[in-house]
Amino acid sequence: MSEDTPPLDQQFDAIVVGSGAAGSAIAARLGQAGKRVLIVEAGPERTQADMVSSTLWARRLKWNGAPVLEKGNNAVGHAFNAGFGTGGAALHHYAVWPRMHEEDFDMRMRYGRGSDWPISYAELAPFYDRVQTEAGISGDAEQEKWRPAGAPYPMPPISRFKQGDILAKGFEQTGKSVAPLPLAITTEVYNGRPPCLLDGWCDAGCPIGALANPLTIHLPKALAAGVTIAHDTEVTKVLTDGSGSVATGVEVVADGGVHKTLHADIVVLAAFAIQNPRILLASANEHHPHGLGNSTDNVGRNIMTHLAGLVYGIFDEDTEHYKGAFGGQLVNQDSYGKETHKQDGAFGSYQWMIAQAVKPNDLLGIATSRGNLYGEEFHQFMKRAAKGFASMTAVIEGLPVADNRVTLSEQKDANGTPLAEVAHSTHADSLALWQASLKEGQEVFHAAGAKEVWTGPPGPMHIMGGTVMGDDPATSVTNSFGQVHEIPNLVIAGPGLFPTSAGVNPTFTVHALAVRTSEHLLEDWESITAEP
Repeated sequence: MSEDTPPLDQQFDAIVVGSGAAGSAIAARLGQAGKRVLIVEAGPERTQADMVSSTLWARRLKWNGAPVLEKGNNAVGHAFNAGFGTGGAALHHYAVWPRMHEEDFDMRMRYGRGSDWPISYAELAPFYDRVQTEAGISGDAEQEKWRPAGAPYPMPPISRFKQGDILAKGFEQTGKSVAPLPLAITTEVYNGRPPCLLDGWCDAGCPIGALANPLTIHLPKALAAGVTIAHDTEVTKVLTDGSGSVATGVEVVADGGVHKTLHADIVVLAAFAIQNPRILLASANEHHPHGLGNSTDNVGRNIMTHLAGLVYGIFDEDTEHYKGAFGGQLVNQDSYGKETHKQDGAFGSYQWMIAQAVKPNDLLGIATSRGNLYGEEFHQFMKRAAKGFASMTAVIEGLPVADNRVTLSEQKDANGTPLAEVAHSTHADSLALWQASLKEGQEVFHAAGAKEVWTGPPGPMHIMGGTVMGDDPATSVTNSFGQVHEIPNLVIAGPGLFPTSAGVNPTFTVHALAVRTSEHLLEDWESITAEP
């Protein structure tokens, strides 16, 4: 914090907890509207100048806060999926920004499964359009034939390299289609940001700023509007007034162990899908003995992840696998549709992210795809893979399960706050969908001419749910704008709001919801902050 930072004991119009995708987007809009906003970030400060193209550096952007205890048959992988420090998890995300489909918003009405969202695709579509212009998305909406209605992308797609050409043939040979993968990556100079070098360092924070993340999009706007950021400051609880129906601020522990109480008219929890429930549950008081927003026992429930359908292969020809974006070059959504694989006992949707740029080692690298090989056998594998490696990943929809939830552990962190404990076991129908994706993926690779084909385990991608939105307080935590039913000036933001996970990456939808919430808060500020 700079010397001219306002004292933290002053009153703010809004306190935003978390500087990731949702938090930075909301803080920027509130600040630009003239509101006095404080972002509270538990992790360290990072700037664009700090980013380094290194797999070791990329690890530093992952979670490094209080441990999250995980149990269940398919753990959520919090340390991999979460972030810590400026920009949160969005700083190391892969910029894959597809839209959810219409059927994702009313799954229960259509199929009698899962839950319905309190909004429709049509209601969110204008916000998708605005966000893609603001952040910059490259792609081809016409080729992307599965894409629901919306404005064309503002930039042309990334280049297609040899790996993409090879795998595209496999899809064509099996009667399927591909299109450029929609990516929040610049392919030309865009709002002062340079075009992507296509050298695959997306998960390291993108040192040149070609990737849309909080450091390149919303935090500069927030700071220019006078928003303050307090780093190394952890929120331990949300405070309420004497009636328990109004949030009055937060209690924090700042760097050095100093406890402070910060006051605001509106509190926005944007600390990601596990920490938001943890804070709500840890904020229990006499009016909310089971935690804030938890009178119907829904806080922490319905935690979801996407399973990764990992398919790999080796070809005789040079695949140039080091070129492109970390998320991939192409997309296929022919398997999008909740009952596409019904005959396999599966339910849900998925998409393929095709031809990812990879490194020799470390997270999602070539070497780690064959962790079962040792010695000379591994050495020979790496020699073959050095030129011929190829990969693609299916994003498998995970069905909501009420018992997949966040609770508080008896163990506590250094500040005395109970640790989050997350139980997660993937629904059997979602596991069947994962199996179906692996079968399809291997067929594609064989059709493309792969000499070796193998698959990976069902790794967890993305974390959603835990503070789901809905119209009925009996089955949800917030309304469609993220306002906690019992405390309207306490707002939740991020993927924790999702009632269903869909079969696409969540970050684009997180941004669209954040814009919608920001506008609602500004339009109804007086009524939301009025005394009860």
